[in-house]
Amino acid sequence: MADYRIISSDNHVFEPGDLWTNRVSAKYKDLAPRVVNLGDEYGDMWVVGEQHILNPAAGAETGERFETPEATGRAHKMEDLRPGGYIPEEHVKDMDIDGVDISIVYPTFGLLVYCKPMASDLLDEIFRAYNDWIAEFCQAYPTRLKGIANINVDDPKLGAKELERAANMGLIGALIPVHLGDKRRYSDEDFDYLWAAGQDLQMPLGLHSATNRPGPLSEWSTVQETGLSAAFFTQLDFWVRMSISDIIFSGVFERYPNLWVGAVEHELGWIPHFVERMDYTYTQRPFGALGWHRFKGASLPSDFFRDNIFVGFQEDALGIELRNKIGVDNLMWGSDYPHIESTFPRSRQILEEILADCTLEEKEKIAGKNAARIYRLD
Repeated sequence: MADYRIISSDNHVFEPGDLWTNRVSAKYKDLAPRVVNLGDEYGDMWVVGEQHILNPAAGAETGERFETPEATGRAHKMEDLRPGGYIPEEHVKDMDIDGVDISIVYPTFGLLVYCKPMASDLLDEIFRAYNDWIAEFCQAYPTRLKGIANINVDDPKLGAKELERAANMGLIGALIPVHLGDKRRYSDEDFDYLWAAGQDLQMPLGLHSATNRPGPLSEWSTVQETGLSAAFFTQLDFWVRMSISDIIFSGVFERYPNLWVGAVEHELGWIPHFVERMDYTYTQRPFGALGWHRFKGASLPSDFFRDNIFVGFQEDALGIELRNKIGVDNLMWGSDYPHIESTFPRSRQILEEILADCTLEEKEKIAGKNAARIYRLD
């Protein structure tokens, strides 16, 4: 295997059961996230108020897909979690096993909290507590663990303030909802507070799968009660395409040319067609009658995609075949540790197989250099 540095741009922690103990105000003690045992059918469950969020299976079955795939999907208890999912020392040990030099860490439970209907100020409280905790988690190994903040953008101005607080704690980027539900769009003018903060603070903003705000197009809000359909799971890139289109077509990157926005854990194969459709729509549709924004000069949507959008993937051989149509400088690999579908403990082997036809320069960029550049890592 080639000797190049590996930065996993999409790893996760599985929040420990006591994370919110003494980290939320008295007002929210009865509503704050807690773990409840629901018996043999569901095992332990993260709940907020009375809403079921997530079973520990996502962090308890790391690597099983390679050895015992028939055993995945069981109900679990919190003590079944892989220790590296919430203990920094164990996380780094697993990075060493997997050949990963730097881990850029997203939440697990925190992803799905976006999907549940709840008061916005409660969501603020949950995310502030998480951001404090993940900053402490990464401080144990500051050169190897890099944290991503959770940001509530129901009020973009308040979201921008939390983004600034997160940057001051040493976090290197932020997670925002992949789709805003049926009431808001990222083309809304008040999101300029957020875009300006992201640019000024040099904090890339990730649109991670499974973060849809509640709305008629999302099954995430009822996942524990109804399950997810196969059709829903195979269309995850739909929502990120909608949001990226709104951001690009509304001129966000003309106003904030140094802002980075990422499509995280949506894989890659859909991108060439999507980018071509954006350019076709911009040049061939009746934009004047519809009042669409026009870019300065000869710029096209594809130009802003390649200059301002990064895309994270895990295992997408087709996407790598199409890498020159997407833009090699935009691609970031991630192992998705410690989730069920993670490439751990075979990440180096899988990465070498996926990148087999790439040049050494391309491998270095996709496996680490692009992440180092966009997230400003030494």
